[in-house]
Amino acid sequence: MRYVVLLKVANQPATPPPTELMEAIAALGEEATKAGAMLDNAGLAASAEGARVALTGGKLSVTDGPFAEAKELISYALYQVRSKEEAVEWTSRFLKIHRDHWEGWEGEADILRVFGPEDFASA
Repeated sequence: MRYVVLLKVANQPATPPPTELMEAIAALGEEATKAGAMLDNAGLAASAEGARVALTGGKLSVTDGPFAEAKELISYALYQVRSKEEAVEWTSRFLKIHRDHWEGWEGEADILRVFGPEDFASA
């Protein structure tokens, strides 16, 4: 099963990410990749650089960022794992690294299953 993890920051300290944090993130990413769990990951630009396309009442609208949400989407990871619980474990480890190495950082991650062809039965 594939899961995409979307990381959102709620509070980011004014200081840049500590070197220890970046090293721990790299080590965890390498471990996840070697284990065959991590398929892809990357940071995302601020919503100020993005746009939102909406369909409402049959009409399309485009709104340039930034978006008003209190939590900014900052990165994603794509995992190939055996279960949702395994995706939760990798994600929890990632958030614990932030807790342990960057005091004051707060955020959350949404873990969503990615559908594949096997999820849609042929008629």
